[in-house]
Amino acid sequence: MPQMLDSLPVLYRGLLPDFFQKEIPVETKATCASCAMCPSSASETVESVDGVSRLFRPDTKCCTYYPKLPNYLVGALLSDTRDELDEGRRRVGEKISSRVGVTPQWVRPSARYNLLYRNSRQFFGKAASMRCPYYELDHGGCTIWPYREAVCSTFFCKYVAGADGRKLWMTFKTYLALAEIQLSRYAVLQLMPEYILAGRDKPDPSETPTVEDLDDKPLPQKEYAALWRQWAGRERDFYRGCYEAVRALSPEQVEKILGLDGVIELKVLEKSLRDAVAPELPKVLKLNPEATVKWLADGSVALGAYSEYDAVALPGVAYSLLVEFTGREPVAAVRERLRKEKQADLHEDILLELYRHRILMEA
Repeated sequence: MPQMLDSLPVLYRGLLPDFFQKEIPVETKATCASCAMCPSSASETVESVDGVSRLFRPDTKCCTYYPKLPNYLVGALLSDTRDELDEGRRRVGEKISSRVGVTPQWVRPSARYNLLYRNSRQFFGKAASMRCPYYELDHGGCTIWPYREAVCSTFFCKYVAGADGRKLWMTFKTYLALAEIQLSRYAVLQLMPEYILAGRDKPDPSETPTVEDLDDKPLPQKEYAALWRQWAGRERDFYRGCYEAVRALSPEQVEKILGLDGVIELKVLEKSLRDAVAPELPKVLKLNPEATVKWLADGSVALGAYSEYDAVALPGVAYSLLVEFTGREPVAAVRERLRKEKQADLHEDILLELYRHRILMEA
């Protein structure tokens, strides 16, 4: 299995604690090169187990999301002169030149995009208008992948460890998001301390979109100059400086910067990794009453529970065995009764897989 660090930008190799050298499951079900959620490689029947098709468009895949890039990753990209990143550097450069969503801490989506993202339904993977600006349409790849942010590093449509796998990557994302916030603040503190001291790094929950926000226009020149101060017009140099400031840190310094929140999130992540790598079957199970069930034309049944994108197909006869798990007796007793009364059994490995998908749940 790969190390946790293998799923992250190389920059983090010298920054994160030794824990991130631990092995993590390979997400073989999420096949990005041949998208498992596109019609060409996914089963329409299984993917619409609850009657609602969630297949992705081939020209968007799961990239209907606009990443929020911390300053030091922007600087790392701008400092990387490899030819294969020319397009990514060009696109990020255009974004910086637009001055929309460009701050000393982040290169982020516009307020208008965020407004649409938060208030739209069933668009993910489907709406071309929400496609990431760094997505390469011809080949279906990412132009800035080596410097992707927390969400892009940890999202998968399906997980080999089911619900436990999703929990692992979600807690991984939470830790990385904390690191992005704190390390980007640290970088700004080194180059433009007045920005931090004035509290401009803290989001204003009462802030509403302006006319400029709704039209995807930059801040008025005077406001933008006040935001960037001596770095106005030299934003690329600023971001490169942020990268240099962060890359010089040791893991011990990063741990101190993340503080108690980092300690807590790391503990949560450690538990999530244990649950995903070495799960234990609960002693008492019941069929999840919220699981979706769809009978297929061949007599098999598709079951979904933990994710709208992931379903399990079983022989129809298996479902008649699952309903025997009512949560009123131990798993061992149910299996023994099924062997005697129905001359049938569900192997523990099958039960574990169904539990991981939360089709069977702890009673």
